[in-house]
Amino acid sequence: MHIAVTGNIGAGKTTLATKLAAHFGWEVLFEAVEGNPYLADFYEDMPRWAFHLQMYFLKSRYEQVLQIQKSNKRIIQDRTIYEDAHIFAANLHKSGVMTSADFETYKGIFELMMTTVKAPDLTIYLKADLPKLVKQIQKRGRSFESGISEQYLSDLNQHYEEFTENYKDGKLLVIDVNNLDYLSNDADLAFVIQEVDRALLYA
Repeated sequence: MHIAVTGNIGAGKTTLATKLAAHFGWEVLFEAVEGNPYLADFYEDMPRWAFHLQMYFLKSRYEQVLQIQKSNKRIIQDRTIYEDAHIFAANLHKSGVMTSADFETYKGIFELMMTTVKAPDLTIYLKADLPKLVKQIQKRGRSFESGISEQYLSDLNQHYEEFTENYKDGKLLVIDVNNLDYLSNDADLAFVIQEVDRALLYA
């Protein structure tokens, strides 16, 4: 079974994926953030590095998809390949950061990849408003994230809302995490586990 956690920067995807993996005995695949050669440069100069960064994430996510499809394990994935194209690359293009030529090239490669990609059995969308995202980003204190603007996060949230409203490729569970703290609060974690359990019954 393939479970995926999706949501904006700072929504709590990695924390939840780790917690759910520990509870259910799943294997977890993390997003390629640590060691990413373009991430810090991207936040310093988005137009210069947008295409490079998105291609790196697309490549790493596709490698994960192939690994998942070959595996007979239950795997939970931190972020999906869909977000790379429909959220991040689309937002960079819409805001003028990524050129139309780069975006069309990127989309063409993504669409080729999608001919071999099977959707997750369950996708968990962590819905978080701007104050929650900003607080979480500041709390984890990654130096390369210090320059992320609230407008950038707000634009991404808009893309997430549009994407999840139109998502038809698999089962989607939406969890509003604005008032949840499943890292420190056992009751909040139990609530999320209950929601995931219920969704998996019908996945």
